[in-house]
Amino acid sequence: MDIQWRKSSKSSDAEGSNCLELAQHGGEILMRESDNPDVVIHTTPAKLRAFLDGAKEGEFDYLA
Repeated sequence: MDIQWRKSSKSSDAEGSNCLELAQHGGEILMRESDNPDVVIHTTPAKLRAFLDGAKEGEFDYLA
């Protein structure tokens, strides 16, 4: 399985060990952290969009 992972431009670690990575595969969106690449979250484009919209509106600010 050839998955092309892309790192977030907001990642703060120059060594690449503190990065959120995303990929699209088989109609799903895959997410993982570069320091733990064996744990992969699978979601749909619609669910990712709902999360991103909520994050932009500050719905999850209390977690940071």
